[in-house]
Amino acid sequence: MLSKNEVKYIQSLCHKKQRQQERVFIAEGAKIIEELLASNYVVKKLFVTEKYLLQNRFTNAVITEVSTQEMDKISLMDNATDVLAIVEQKPNEMPAVKGKLNLVLDGIQDPGNFGTIIRIADWYGIENILCSNDTVDLYNNKVIQSTMGSFVRVNVWYGDLKTVFQKNLLPVFATVLNGKNLYEQNKITEGFLIIGNEGKGIREDTLSFVQHSLTIPKKGGAESLNAAVATGILLSWLTK
Repeated sequence: MLSKNEVKYIQSLCHKKQRQQERVFIAEGAKIIEELLASNYVVKKLFVTEKYLLQNRFTNAVITEVSTQEMDKISLMDNATDVLAIVEQKPNEMPAVKGKLNLVLDGIQDPGNFGTIIRIADWYGIENILCSNDTVDLYNNKVIQSTMGSFVRVNVWYGDLKTVFQKNLLPVFATVLNGKNLYEQNKITEGFLIIGNEGKGIREDTLSFVQHSLTIPKKGGAESLNAAVATGILLSWLTK
């Protein structure tokens, strides 16, 4: 049985400030837990229902069995699953970017968009995503759930994008309204591909580093594309 303090502590991890202070995050669901246990993330504790415990076997994990009612209390999801983990965050270390196509997110705010972008990056073999400091937190529960476990295979870093571009003299690509037709662009094997904020796009100081402007040609009347959808279209072509 969980104590009130345990329930309160787990619930508090829905807040970014608490996650940063404790250097942990919450992950839920069989698929994501399976990915975590097979990765180099450190799972500090697992909370599982009797049903889940009978169907699975674990090694090197501290396990606490809880009732479905208790799981409902500690779950950060609308519909609780049968397993929840408290996981250590990874250090915010700048990954090696040379010789690779790296995604750059400039102020992405929607957790679902960010999680989907991570999943798309994983699909197309993109190893690194570099984020402005105001991009939504990787360890937001909605981000983690939206990745469907792909976050364990993609390096996500936060910091000053200007410094990144200045220190790493690689080609910088971005989509703008009057850019080159995407389908006239050759495959990219090295550089940065910037995805801008859902409503405001790429900010001016980031745009100043763009060397290659691209446009996804449209045939209909839609004003814009969802950031994750645009990322999928771009990577489908640029990694062909």
